[in-house]
Amino acid sequence: MEVAAQIATVLLVVLTLFQLTLAAGAPWGAAAYGGGWPGVLPKGLRINSLVFGLVIYPLIILYVLDAGGVVTSDWLPGSRTIVLWVLVVFFGVGSVANFASRSKVERWWGPVALIVGICCAVLAVG
Repeated sequence: MEVAAQIATVLLVVLTLFQLTLAAGAPWGAAAYGGGWPGVLPKGLRINSLVFGLVIYPLIILYVLDAGGVVTSDWLPGSRTIVLWVLVVFFGVGSVANFASRSKVERWWGPVALIVGICCAVLAVG
């Protein structure tokens, strides 16, 4: 369980840093959001990346680490099992979308999302 949490956390940190660099204006738009915006993302998508980088992914990391027994976060709301199954679906859909992307570079995120989803499933079952 702890190993699944650690693997997922490392990949989620990579995703977090990627989203924060997109929000900061890195010209990597071809690797995100369907690859439809090569170069710097438009303002709305940069704000979306900022929310994912500062709020969504860090919260997911806390749930994953808590479920893996690495940290204890009693203040997090909701059932860990339900949250983890929601994450399995979220990352499963994300992996399919990434694998199906017209952007070749965005397809690299497919395996990342798939592995995070599998780790979440391991944690949900455990």
